[in-house]
Amino acid sequence: MSLVHDIAVRIPTIRRLRDARDALLRERDELATRLLTNEGDRFFHYAAVFDPQEVMRRHAVAGLQPSPGYLTNFLGVRIDPKFFPTLLQGRDGQVEDIPIPANWHADIAEWGAALRAVDLSRGTFTMIELGCGWGCWMNNTGVAARRNGRDVHVIGIEGDEGHLGFAREALATNGFAPDQVTLRRGIAAPTGGVALFPRQEAAGTHWGLEPIFGATDEACRREAQSGRYDALPMIALDELVAPHARIDLLHIDIQGGEADFIVGCLPSLQRTVAYILVGTHSRQIEGRIIEALLQAGWVLEIERAAIIALHEGRPQVVVDGVQGWRNPGLTPG
Repeated sequence: MSLVHDIAVRIPTIRRLRDARDALLRERDELATRLLTNEGDRFFHYAAVFDPQEVMRRHAVAGLQPSPGYLTNFLGVRIDPKFFPTLLQGRDGQVEDIPIPANWHADIAEWGAALRAVDLSRGTFTMIELGCGWGCWMNNTGVAARRNGRDVHVIGIEGDEGHLGFAREALATNGFAPDQVTLRRGIAAPTGGVALFPRQEAAGTHWGLEPIFGATDEACRREAQSGRYDALPMIALDELVAPHARIDLLHIDIQGGEADFIVGCLPSLQRTVAYILVGTHSRQIEGRIIEALLQAGWVLEIERAAIIALHEGRPQVVVDGVQGWRNPGLTPG
């Protein structure tokens, strides 16, 4: 009963924290927009063992034509502005330039690392996007790999049903056949179990929703009845990679759980994953990941630290950090 009571006590506190977090996220988004507009040179402050700008330019598609109803990016990926109404409203029918140093979604370090994983693949390209949202990296790397002659399979895990619907729509729009796509609703975790995931009224409103792990059966029933949370399966990495001999890219963006996930999944990562691209949500997380993967023999190929602002004397992440890691056991240098 003590665990049940603990969960019951935690839920109202978590709701209050979530409201405060949403206010901070709105402030963060405003800061990020100003950063992209006025201080884009900060996105050049990455360290890399390869030239990510050359990689981006090589994958850019020449002569792209506008597509009515969609924003088309430099890889030819079509994006419905409804996925991000506050950012992309009025941009349908446009074609984006190469995002150097950044665009509304990602910067040189993240684009470069994702396309580096495509370059390191051979013949086939299989990737997993944890916290896939609308399927951004499934679409971008999948389209780039397909254009370079790879046999593609993309896998996405997402907790928000509306965002999962966006991913299905975007993948179909960009020409992926059903047998090239695996989409699952759930929460990525080192082991199985059940997590509570917040509901939102309209998909595309919030992109940083965080699960509650370790909820009891009683808490799951109560919160599901309240309409505020859904009880979702925790999907272990072993289960995801089991059907595949090799994962060419694992993209991890799980709102602060990245280090715990990587540490908890190291044996599976060593066996199966050739490249990890991770979005980091604090300097502490960055340090833990670096320590864990260096000790395991991985090679850090590109890194840009999280961009922070100071809020009442505490660091607030304005733009997530980026790390790209190569597994030399599967992809020698």
